[in-house]
Amino acid sequence: MNEHVPVAAAAAAIAIERLTVRFGEVVAVDDVSLSIGEGEFVSIVGPSGCGKTTVLNLLTGLVPLAEGRISMLGRAPTVGNPDVAYMLARDCLLPWRTALGNACYGMEVRGVDEAQREARARELLARVGLKGFEDKWPKQLSHGMRQRCALARTFCLDAPVMLMDEPFGALDAQTKLQLEDLLLELWNARRRTVVFITHDLAEAVALSDRVVVMSARPGRIVADVPIPLARPRHVRSLQKDRHFLELYAHVWEQLEAGLGAQAEVVS
Repeated sequence: MNEHVPVAAAAAAIAIERLTVRFGEVVAVDDVSLSIGEGEFVSIVGPSGCGKTTVLNLLTGLVPLAEGRISMLGRAPTVGNPDVAYMLARDCLLPWRTALGNACYGMEVRGVDEAQREARARELLARVGLKGFEDKWPKQLSHGMRQRCALARTFCLDAPVMLMDEPFGALDAQTKLQLEDLLLELWNARRRTVVFITHDLAEAVALSDRVVVMSARPGRIVADVPIPLARPRHVRSLQKDRHFLELYAHVWEQLEAGLGAQAEVVS
């Protein structure tokens, strides 16, 4: 079995120090510090409005940094950073492009040679189960197939850092499990640094090396839980694993404790 130990001691791919985000008089994120090692898979969980997506947008440079410090592979975040791939909750496929055209799009924007990007896109579409659907338009694909295409597009970029904002949140349970296993398979082939946002605690535990728990707004980190489950993993086989269930319960307790602490602060 390929044992994988979380890489907390490795060089930090992402370093966040004393991050605070304000929108007018509303404090969305309050004094957050977090270090993520190269090749580490870290999920962030917390209630709606706690600033999870805001943190991702800061990592991409889409939201300007006002208070605190962020380092992405040793540099400040910038819009269009070629070292970063960002997958959203919605597939955001371009309706006037085929599945192949959508999978190629990010590479095209980044100037990858046409033959190279098409070969890469065909390879990834096959790996996500869309071989034979390369010429189909988004409207001809099911929701799950569209999300598979979006996953292929993200991995086509071959970026060392991947930011994923609830990419499977709107899928049915069976498709979600399939894509979670697929994500782990693709990630395991080349251990990229992943920051994964989700409301699903079971998903966070099944996928991650660590689960970071945030409180209700203003978002603060209330727990950073290591997930010492052996890799490679298969999400569907974890559902009845005793250690997995214990870790799930622990993360849930940390989330509840954070919500209680914030309620006391607000009152």
